[in-house]
Amino acid sequence: MKFDILFEDGEALVIDKPAGLPLDRPRAGGPALEDYLEQLTLGFQRLPQPVHRLDRDTSGCLLLARNPKALKRFSAAFEERQVEKRYLGIVDGVPEEEEGTIALSLSKVSTEKDGWRMILARKGKPAITHWRRLASRNGVSLIEFRPETGRTHQIRVHAASGLGMPLLGDPVYGSKKGAPRTLLHAAGLTIARGEKPPIVAVSPLPADFLALGFSED
Repeated sequence: MKFDILFEDGEALVIDKPAGLPLDRPRAGGPALEDYLEQLTLGFQRLPQPVHRLDRDTSGCLLLARNPKALKRFSAAFEERQVEKRYLGIVDGVPEEEEGTIALSLSKVSTEKDGWRMILARKGKPAITHWRRLASRNGVSLIEFRPETGRTHQIRVHAASGLGMPLLGDPVYGSKKGAPRTLLHAAGLTIARGEKPPIVAVSPLPADFLALGFSED
């Protein structure tokens, strides 16, 4: 597997993660990002390490740190909300409003029947997502999501329960219809680094988004 490199310097690497590639080894086996870390050293001795999480189905910008000091600093930036993240998703429906903010706290639950998932919970962890409708075609919409917090499955739950329109293909918070994968794409990532130039990465719209009639514009 070859990866498009969206940003690279001595302490950071941003790759365009393909949909379908998990970061961790699945219980059932199969390929994972760890299989390709040596390939991604790109001349450096240490294996790069992912700083944040992207779901298996989610494509786009994934930041890797090239040394332990950078990993610690970048991880702190995510925890302190100093990272600008931009996602694109296709939802099943057309929101009446053009933009808005969803503030719904989330909590993790697990059952033997359905496994684990995130649910809305007043006493859960605060989660805030800003959204904007970019385009609509044939009853589905391209939405820009800018999460202020970084909770697990935040955008997926906020789309389904906040907008009332799940992401196409979402098997957990939607009906899995409309696409063979959850249509969520990490389109942009910006991290300030003090006196150093910021990390700025942009991932182009993937083929399955384009196939539904949406474009970069």
